[in-house]
Amino acid sequence: MADVLWTDRKRPIFGLPLSFTKYTLTEEKLLVSTGLLSVHEEEVRLYRIMDVTLHRSLLDRIFGVGTIHCCSADQSTPEFDIRLVKDSARVKDLLSDAVEKQRTLKRVSSREFMTADDDFDAMDRME
Repeated sequence: MADVLWTDRKRPIFGLPLSFTKYTLTEEKLLVSTGLLSVHEEEVRLYRIMDVTLHRSLLDRIFGVGTIHCCSADQSTPEFDIRLVKDSARVKDLLSDAVEKQRTLKRVSSREFMTADDDFDAMDRME
């Protein structure tokens, strides 16, 4: 297995790791494991992550946690949250850096998508 860059549990109560959701970030993928008796593990390759956003409410900041929202090009998991993790700003930066590193290694570039309406609007402005 690749080197583990970060691991933590979801912290739903007063910032304490009292849940059965575990997050693990390696050099190549993010693993989200949920459950106690029946375990479900979701895997997202880092190069497929397109956008990373941090959300921290006042209560989250008081308890030192935050939620990282990710948008990916993965068909089975187009959007997901890394919920209520400790030191979330550092984790978001770590994740962003790891994503960029993997995208560079895999020579993957992101594409901006425009709808047909956007194309027509741009053409109208040019005239």
